[in-house]
Amino acid sequence: MVVNILNELINLGLSKYEALAYAGLLSVNGPLSAYEIAKNSQIPSSKIYEVMAKLEERSIVQPVETGSTKKYLPLESSEFIANHRLKTESSLNRLSKELLQLKRERRSSVIFNLSEYDVLIDKASRMINSAEKEILLSAWSPEFESLVALLGKAEKRKVKVAVIHFGETSLKSGQIYMHPIADTIYSEKGGRGLVVVCDSSEAMMGTVYSDGSVDGGVSENSGFVTLAEDYIKHDIYIMKIITRYDDELKRRFGENYAMLRDIFSDREA
Repeated sequence: MVVNILNELINLGLSKYEALAYAGLLSVNGPLSAYEIAKNSQIPSSKIYEVMAKLEERSIVQPVETGSTKKYLPLESSEFIANHRLKTESSLNRLSKELLQLKRERRSSVIFNLSEYDVLIDKASRMINSAEKEILLSAWSPEFESLVALLGKAEKRKVKVAVIHFGETSLKSGQIYMHPIADTIYSEKGGRGLVVVCDSSEAMMGTVYSDGSVDGGVSENSGFVTLAEDYIKHDIYIMKIITRYDDELKRRFGENYAMLRDIFSDREA
């Protein structure tokens, strides 16, 4: 039992001799001198005054003047435990905040690669589930169908949702904009794009290729998030213009607006 007590006191930060001195004082009635503590606890006399000074400094023992001899009383065990618990909890609370800040600083400077389809969808799902204010999504039917139920739940949490959808779909979630030239986009990129931005704080961008392979990344880096957010917002601006001026755009740029996407020339039909 004594060995267990000493081991636990040492685990709490006391040295071996400090633990022996404190446990020894608790086991007797009345104050003891440094000499008596050393004798009863088998602490070398050459070390006892240094040990007692450290215990006194940490308020684990209280000095008592009795004549010409300085004696010590121990801090009650309940007080010792309460004080140590308070200090430990305060230290852990501070450490938790500081470690969280370190994590944020680390995450904000890193782009994590995504190379598996299930991982891509799982990450998008977790982002949507944790969104608190707004979700921007750019997706094709297979990925949109995997996420639409979660988007509906987000809307019930009063999260604003805006979606750019490539191709036709009968499913609805949030404010949805249909992209009219999905075939052109697919041929340019060689696959289906998936972009998710949540609360302007985290973004995921990925491409699902025709052979099933995936290439993407996710980050809290502000530059990466802004790039993804502006990409979706720009597409939404374009969709709003197209729905209002569709006939004029077809007349001037062709049926599928292909000429509009030729950034190295400014031709019209």
